[in-house]
Amino acid sequence: MTTHLETRFKIDSWDEQPYRELDDGRKFTRAVVALSVAEQGIEARATWDAVLYYAADGTSSYAGLMHVEGRLGDRTGSFVMEGTGRYDGTEARGESTVVPATATGELRGLHGTGQSVSTHEDYPFMPLTLDYAVE
Repeated sequence: MTTHLETRFKIDSWDEQPYRELDDGRKFTRAVVALSVAEQGIEARATWDAVLYYAADGTSSYAGLMHVEGRLGDRTGSFVMEGTGRYDGTEARGESTVVPATATGELRGLHGTGQSVSTHEDYPFMPLTLDYAVE
């Protein structure tokens, strides 16, 4: 049985540093983002590590890994999600998947997908929709 969960992670900190900047305004950065959530269906802390590419017009693409630790439903443990996304200048849209065999504790056997769509108005929150099951 798949569970559908719509939640919002709070962005507790965002440390982003450029590692390559080009003369035309394009750049590459690395970000470490700390997140937390305490709502019905989930109570967790997470860290998202990502690499981002910014075009000269301010749009961007990103890829990252998120380590989540806490309670999902009535089970505790941790898991890792991998994902990619784009920012079009107005909206950030990303998709992610639970990395197989990364779930621990009572979440062992977790699989699923996530989607996030957000704008600057959502800050300091990141909306996240999870569809998951534990086998």
